[in-house]
Amino acid sequence: MDIDPAGPAPKAPAEPTAPDQAAVTPAEPTAEDQPEATGQPGTGNKPEAQAKTSRTGRNLPVAIGVGAGMGGLVFLTLLTVKATFLIYVGAVIAIALTELSSALAKRGINVPVIPVAAGGAAVMTCTYWLGARAALAALALTVVVIFAWRMPEGPTGYVKDVTAGVFALLYLPFMASFVFAMLSQPDGPRRVLTFIILTVCSDIGGYFAGITLGRGGRHPMAPVISPKKTWEGFAGSAAACLIAGALCLTLMLPGHVWQGLLAGAAAVLAATLGDLAESTIKRDLDIKDMGTLLPGHGGILERLDSLLIVAPVLWLLLYLFIPVR
Repeated sequence: MDIDPAGPAPKAPAEPTAPDQAAVTPAEPTAEDQPEATGQPGTGNKPEAQAKTSRTGRNLPVAIGVGAGMGGLVFLTLLTVKATFLIYVGAVIAIALTELSSALAKRGINVPVIPVAAGGAAVMTCTYWLGARAALAALALTVVVIFAWRMPEGPTGYVKDVTAGVFALLYLPFMASFVFAMLSQPDGPRRVLTFIILTVCSDIGGYFAGITLGRGGRHPMAPVISPKKTWEGFAGSAAACLIAGALCLTLMLPGHVWQGLLAGAAAVLAATLGDLAESTIKRDLDIKDMGTLLPGHGGILERLDSLLIVAPVLWLLLYLFIPVR
C-alpha cells in the first residue's frame, strides 16, 4: 500500500473513479508493454513467460534450443555421411516449399508444387552427382514442365501462377543447389561449414549488437520493410563475419586473411539482403511468419532466408579463392 507523503487524504464517499483506477493496470499486458518487460519498475505482475521473451517478440530460450538442434543436425550429418546431409537439406527445402506455396495461396496465387518439388530435387541431385550442365538442363526442363502443368486449368491466373512456380524453383532448390556444389568438392564439408558459420555469425552478431548498441538510440536500416533491423545490428553482423571469415579461410581452408575478409564482407551483405527480401515477401503477403513449425522462430523459411542468398555468393568466392584439388 502506497503512503502519500503529504499526509492522509480526507475521507470521502466512494466515487466512480475507483473502477477507472483499477483499469489503469490491465489484466493482460499489451504488445507495447513487452519491450519494457525487463529492467523497468512495476512489471512484477507480468507473466513469467513474457520475462523470457526477447525484444524481437520471440521466446529466446526456445529459439536458442531450436537453432542449436538444427545446427547439431547439420554438423552430425555433414561430418559423418554426406548422403544424410543431402537428405536433410532436401527435406528442409521441401518443407520451405510447402510454407511458401501456402503463403502465396492466401493471396490467390497457386504454385504448381508437384513439378517444382520434383524438378527442384532433380536440380539439386544433378548438381551433386552429375555437375553443372546436368543441373542446368534439369532447371530448364522443370520450367518447361511448369508452363505445361498449369495450362489445363485455363487462362485465368495463368501468368501469376506460372511466375510463382518459377520464382519458387529459383528461390528454394536452385539457390540450395549451390550448397550441393560446394559439398561435391573433395574438401566439400569444410567449404559448407565455412558457408554456414559465416551466415550464422551474421545472425548472431546482428542480434547481440542490436540489443546492446541499439539501446541508446536505434537507427533503422529499412523501416518500411523491417523496422527491427538496425544499422547497429548490421555493424555487429559485419564485425562477426569479418572475424569468422578470416579464421575459417585460414584455419579450415588453405586461404589468406584478405580472402577471408572479403568472404566475410560478401557474406554479411548477402545475408542482410536475404533477410530483407524475405521480410519484403511477408509484407507483400501481409503475414507475420511463413510458418509455425519452429517454436521461437516461425517457419523453416525464417531460418533459410539468409542461407539461400549467401550460398551462391560463397560458392563463387570459394571457387575463385580456393583451387579444387
